[in-house]
Amino acid sequence: MAGRKVLGSFIVILIGLPILFGIIWAVGLVRATVSSNFLSDVPQKIISDIPSSLDGIFAAAKDEKIHMDPRTRAWFQAAEKTGIPPRELLEKTGILAWMKGGLSESLSRIGEVLRGEALIRGVTIDMRPFKAALMHPEMDRFLGGLIDNLPACDEQGLKEWQDRIAGSSGWGDLPPCRPVEAEAAKAVVLSRRAHEVEKIEDTVEVFEDVHPFPFERFGIAKGVAMMSYFLFLIPAVFILLGVWIANRTSAGRLRWMGISIVAGSVPVFLMAYVLKRFGAWASDGRWLSWRWNWSTDFDAVVLDKLGWIPGRIFDALFSPVFGTAAVVALIGVVLVALSYSIRPAAQPQPPLPQPPAVKS
Repeated sequence: MAGRKVLGSFIVILIGLPILFGIIWAVGLVRATVSSNFLSDVPQKIISDIPSSLDGIFAAAKDEKIHMDPRTRAWFQAAEKTGIPPRELLEKTGILAWMKGGLSESLSRIGEVLRGEALIRGVTIDMRPFKAALMHPEMDRFLGGLIDNLPACDEQGLKEWQDRIAGSSGWGDLPPCRPVEAEAAKAVVLSRRAHEVEKIEDTVEVFEDVHPFPFERFGIAKGVAMMSYFLFLIPAVFILLGVWIANRTSAGRLRWMGISIVAGSVPVFLMAYVLKRFGAWASDGRWLSWRWNWSTDFDAVVLDKLGWIPGRIFDALFSPVFGTAAVVALIGVVLVALSYSIRPAAQPQPPLPQPPAVKS
């Protein structure tokens, strides 16, 4: 009997529980990454809030009390002197219109397909309006204004610009000063912008190679999630085998199974909860506020203004893992509770001794 329990325990602990742990993570992350919340809703919320966050960063950069890297401050001061606020630049170039229009519409269609509200068809995100916005004349004027409003270069700055203009030092960080050859410097900046824009694809295809079956009825998110649930059969087989070997009674097998399921799901539940809380903590901009030796006060300001982005992503990514682990743990608790409702089978009573036959 002891040997059976040892063998069953080894199967459950060394095989069943690690597989269950990994499957819960896999199913939860699959649910997250194919959900409309992660691929459609969260990006749309981020898009709507980015302009105000950029305004906040530029407003904070004006504060002389905030310690900032001198090179960074020079670029921000030059941007301020152009007289073009970030939101206005986004509006004039058409970037904001594209984000709230074409990009949001494509994300909405992606969400509809994932939720099963629309037929599964390829969705194309047209990046050409975004590329055209980056090449807009207003963007040229802004970039040129940056150079014009930088402080005059010293000898070191002139040498750096000469290297950039000659193309001998690659791209690198541009010197935060205005060289004598200002027009040549502007040409370098515009060339660099054109080079980066050229690398952007004209279109991004989503669901291009997705075959509708068996998703057409439920939507991709529900279909993939339903298929991923079959992965739980893998740890279930090993846990059932170990429990069957280790116990002979129905109540004992049910109790062992429930305890094993709880033991494999609770660590995932706690880890997902911690990561969700970390995301909420990050949304307050405190996730890198330990003041590493390279950080400045301005780094903390940027994190404060943009920390909500990783917070929302963490919440959307780990909430399904948290929910999946909670459901699996609840199943284990129910099995343990049911095990106590099973009455042990009545032991057969030994036959009563018969009185000796009386001889006549």
